[in-house]
Amino acid sequence: MIGVELFVVLAFIYLGARIGGIGIGFAGGAGVLVLSLVLGMDAGNIPVDVILIIMSVITAIAAMQVAGGMDWLVDLAEKFLRKNPKRITFYAPMVTYFMTLLAGTGHTAFSTLPVIAEVAKEQGVRPSRPLSIAVVASQIAITASPISAAVVFFSGILEPLGVGYLTLLAICIPTTFTACMVGAFVSNFIGCELKDDPVYQDHLAKGLIKIQGATKREILPTAKTATYIFIAAIIAVVAYATMISSAVGLIENPALGRNDAIMVFMLTAAMAIVSFTKIDASKIANAATFKSGMSACVCVLGVAWLGDTFVSGHIGEIKELAGEILEQYPWMLAVTLFFASMLLYSQGATTTALMPAALAIGVAPLTAIASFAAVSALFVLPTYPTLLAAVEMDETGSTRIGNLVFNHPFFIPGVVTITTSVALGFLIGGIFL
Repeated sequence: MIGVELFVVLAFIYLGARIGGIGIGFAGGAGVLVLSLVLGMDAGNIPVDVILIIMSVITAIAAMQVAGGMDWLVDLAEKFLRKNPKRITFYAPMVTYFMTLLAGTGHTAFSTLPVIAEVAKEQGVRPSRPLSIAVVASQIAITASPISAAVVFFSGILEPLGVGYLTLLAICIPTTFTACMVGAFVSNFIGCELKDDPVYQDHLAKGLIKIQGATKREILPTAKTATYIFIAAIIAVVAYATMISSAVGLIENPALGRNDAIMVFMLTAAMAIVSFTKIDASKIANAATFKSGMSACVCVLGVAWLGDTFVSGHIGEIKELAGEILEQYPWMLAVTLFFASMLLYSQGATTTALMPAALAIGVAPLTAIASFAAVSALFVLPTYPTLLAAVEMDETGSTRIGNLVFNHPFFIPGVVTITTSVALGFLIGGIFL
């Protein structure tokens, strides 16, 4: 029976991947229906906290976007990149990494990808190099963001094992950022030089290449205020988590847990942005970030629920089968997370679906933390929104997807970045734990 149930799980994940986007969530819910009502399994736990955290954070980000804060950040990013155009392959992932770290969502990369493509083209740098690692950096930074649902959930299940929220961040931030720089170094050697690319030469001959120069954006007067409020909320989240942590112990028996505090601070930030900037609150629900965030909630709901239903029903068999393998080869957890995230298209969904099971079968916290970055393999299949956006925004044609599906410029930098982060995770994590 377990074989049939596993087939159902994989079939609905495959179906969701074929539908694309929010469809992975729909398919996950349908999979739970089949497992529970048709095959008689008990429905698993819904990752309510993860969904509510995504909703709260995205609401604050969307309010900041409506107030012009996102445009201001992109404008700052463009000025930074144009001051250092020759090193764009290194500076582009820095920009997307820190914007994701700040916002807790990789969709912030949409705003900066056109700037990266334009600056690279102006300098004669093959745009696929900075674009590919910039997309990868925007994805892996989720596993280091203090307000991302994946980090918050993961830290929550690690705390009973003696690993705090701050310790997790102290390991994940330096390992993922350093890994992005290694990925950027490798990206510099992928593909021929732009001037030697036949596709670029063809586009050039047809007059399809245009140099636009710096983009002039109209920055709303409310932009800085909204951004400062949002950043203050993030600082408040980290400060509060520090004060209630068992390691610091400044607040004993806190009235708000860390997850609740994140929701409260983010919703309060959204209210403050609306109050101080006088923006129309009705526009928040129509913001691009709000729509993408709500889509992510549905994806996490369906897929994580499906995964938990199967894992909870067979935790004994999974312990027996996987326990010995992971004890001998701990890095296999990273491989498992890597392939799972390829299909689940969400760091939060992959983390909530697999990490509790990994810890339940006895995987050491060090192994779990080191492997955490592997939930970011969203770049493998060339169907993820930011990846497709990078392809569309490169008018030189250097960022293209080959006929073999996996032969695209994001694959090698992504694999190198995740592999490096996992290796550094074992090294730096060993120092902290």
